[in-house]
Amino acid sequence: QQPLELTRKILRDKQNKKNSGQPIPVFPSWVYERPALIGDFLIGTSLSTDTTVPIGTLPLASQESMIVEDLLYVLIGVDGRYITAQALVGRQNRAFSLDPNLDLSIKELVTRILPVAASYSAVTRFIEEKSSFEYGQVNHALAAAMRTLIKEYMILITQLEHLQRQGLLSLQKLWFYIQPTMRTLEILASLATSVDKGECMGGSTLSLLHDKTFNYTGDSQAQELCLYLTKAASVPYFEILEKWIYRGIINDPYSEFMVEEHELQKEKIQEDYNDKYWDQRYTVVQQQIPSFLQKMADKILSTGKYLNVVRECGRDVTCPVAKEVIYTLKERAYVEQIEKAYNYASKVLLDFLMEEKELVAHLRSIKHYFLMDQGDFFVHFMDLTEEELKKPVDDIITTRLEALLELALRMSTANTDPFKDDLKIDLMPHDLITQLLRVLAIETKQEKAIISAEPTELTLSGLEAFSFDYIVKWPLSLIINRKALTRYQMLFRHMFYCKHVERQLCNVWISNKTAKQFSLHSAKWFAGAFTLRQRMLNFVQNIQYYMMFEVMEPTWHILEKNLKLASNIDDVLSHHTSFLDNCLKDCMLTNPELLKIFSKLMSVCVMFTNCMQ
Repeated sequence: QQPLELTRKILRDKQNKKNSGQPIPVFPSWVYERPALIGDFLIGTSLSTDTTVPIGTLPLASQESMIVEDLLYVLIGVDGRYITAQALVGRQNRAFSLDPNLDLSIKELVTRILPVAASYSAVTRFIEEKSSFEYGQVNHALAAAMRTLIKEYMILITQLEHLQRQGLLSLQKLWFYIQPTMRTLEILASLATSVDKGECMGGSTLSLLHDKTFNYTGDSQAQELCLYLTKAASVPYFEILEKWIYRGIINDPYSEFMVEEHELQKEKIQEDYNDKYWDQRYTVVQQQIPSFLQKMADKILSTGKYLNVVRECGRDVTCPVAKEVIYTLKERAYVEQIEKAYNYASKVLLDFLMEEKELVAHLRSIKHYFLMDQGDFFVHFMDLTEEELKKPVDDIITTRLEALLELALRMSTANTDPFKDDLKIDLMPHDLITQLLRVLAIETKQEKAIISAEPTELTLSGLEAFSFDYIVKWPLSLIINRKALTRYQMLFRHMFYCKHVERQLCNVWISNKTAKQFSLHSAKWFAGAFTLRQRMLNFVQNIQYYMMFEVMEPTWHILEKNLKLASNIDDVLSHHTSFLDNCLKDCMLTNPELLKIFSKLMSVCVMFTNCMQ
């Protein structure tokens, strides 16, 4: 008994850990302590007071009638006088010991009938054990279905006993009547051993039953039996499945379902650098996928996930095409039902994000600010904040910057943007180049070296640390997550710095106008400086033109077109990510070599403007 108790305890602990709220129910201990309740042989309790007549001394006819009576007992799990069950060894089938003095012809027939008793013994033990709460609903349903079959078997034995009482049951007749049952019990016993051996629960039990059902193709009686058991066992599993694909709820106290839920807070998404919530809140458990749903596993996961997002936003959703899922051997049936549920779920979530939560409008708003779509707002903003941003980062008062940002937003065309209040200011701990090199070094050999390298000695000026941030609320944060926002920020800081360098060069040009009044002997120096400045300006303006009109705009148009055609959220996610990746790549931010050259050129321009001023 010890190993079984241990198994139950392990299962119980695992399940209670998962459902912290309510512990799963348990049978009282006397259920396990009273072996007589199991309906199997009791070993070592030979309380029989009848003095058995040594059977070898009897005539053959009497031997036969004695043995028939014994067999009827043994077939329902009670020891006879001349046939007794032996103790179980490990997982083996029951063995029986016969009285050695039996007549040989009778002995031969008895050994043919005994396998039925052995199968019966295995099946009752299985039913009793698997009815414990710990083994999950699928095993409960399977045990209950087996119990109905065992009841039929009991009726058969009762009828045989009636015949025996009337003196009409010979050993040959018993052998004849028990034939059909023999096969049934043998199949049940083999199923019971397989489930025990594989320690199957939930989906894995169904896989095993399904494969057995298929293996019996050609043996229609056996297949029908397995089909009956699989149908019964799959009902609780399908109930969990229906709730998941039609409503996006998981109710699975014994962890039998193929989708597992992990606790994660939605609010974390804003701070988190990746789309953890989407990928990790629900995951597929490989061994709990019934083999007949294997192909559909990803669809089932997505269906519930989509509905769940809408439900998290406080909207109750129920699929209008919900039909009961019933086990059949034709897989087509499931495929169609799951497809329908999937299409409905992806449509609901897409409409919810696009229409109600205005995803595209939010993306457009982000583009206005992060991709410098609104020129007048930026000119205005940079005029207002120029003085403040020249200071070192530590001296900058963020509230002051926020106020100036507010002012710039209100006084430029950005005022018409409904989401302008979501724009915030963020001062980064390191400059763009360091940030980009760090991101690029992730998962490469240089990662450690770059992270452990000392931060640049120079204190950052406000300009180098400056970036916008954007407040995104759930459920849009599924699409515009931290990862996406960080990419937007990198693009923005890159362009913002170019803009700043361009302004510096223009200022040099203004102050150069006054320099023309000076005496001529220094003119040749100025002439050199003028041409250099013109070249620099030319370079910076062209780089900006290239990034704005040849990278961002066309890529944005492709994104808008794709979003109109997207049929589910995973499409939207991948289109958005590829939009950002293409922008970063074509703006030369993903190539460390180009990046270093570019930053050198920029710092040369800045040095030049400082020197000229």
